[in-house]
Amino acid sequence: MQEFSSLGLAGARTERIAAAAGVNKALLYYYFESKENLYLAALEMIADKIRERSLAVLQREVSAGERLLRAALDHFDRILAQHEFQSMMQQEMMRHHKGEAGAMPLLVERVFAPLQEMYQATLREGIEAGELIDVDPMQMELVALGANVFYFLSAPVWRMVRPTEPLAPEVIAKRRVALVEFLGQAVFVDRRHGAEVAKRVLEDMPMPEVKTDWMTKRGKNERSQ
Repeated sequence: MQEFSSLGLAGARTERIAAAAGVNKALLYYYFESKENLYLAALEMIADKIRERSLAVLQREVSAGERLLRAALDHFDRILAQHEFQSMMQQEMMRHHKGEAGAMPLLVERVFAPLQEMYQATLREGIEAGELIDVDPMQMELVALGANVFYFLSAPVWRMVRPTEPLAPEVIAKRRVALVEFLGQAVFVDRRHGAEVAKRVLEDMPMPEVKTDWMTKRGKNERSQ
C-alpha cells in the first residue's frame, strides 16, 4: 500500500515491496503472478475493510439521523486515516478519466454501490420518519459527504489563503466537530434534537490517532510546488 500509494502502479517496484515485506521477490510472483495483480490485491484488501466498517456504521441500531451523522464523521475519519487508500483512489480516478483500464469498476461494485444504496435507504428512512428535512436524499448525501472530500482536496488552496495549516491536528479536530454540529442543525427537523445527536456522536467517536508526519510532509511538498 505504501509503495503503490506513493508511486502509483507504474512507479512502484516489486523489489522494494519484497524487501519491505522481508520476502524474496520471486515469492510475490508465485502468489500474485504480476505487479498488477499485487496492486489489485492490495487495493481490494483495504477497500473491503472500508466497506465493512462503513456498512457497520449504517446498520447501527440508532435513528436514521444519528446514522447519517455517524456515517459523515466516519467518512471524514476514513479520509484522514486511510491516506494511502485515498491516494490510490485519486490515481484510479485519473486513470479512469484517461480511459485506461483500471480498478474503478471493481471498486464501484464492491464498495461504492452497496454503500450508496445503504446511504440512500438511511436518508429516506429519516425523511419518512420526520427526523430529517424533506429534501432530495442525493442532495443531502452530497452535503454530508461532499464537504469532506472538498476539505482535503482543497487543502493546498486553503494553505495559501488562510494563516492556518489545514492539516494540522488541532485544525482537523476543530473541523470534525464543525462537520457534525453543522449537520445536526442543517438536516434535522428539530434542531435541538439534532444538536443532542451531534453531541452524542462526537462523544462516542473520538478523533482517531493518526501519524501526522504524512500530513506535514504533504503540506511541505505542496508549499514547495
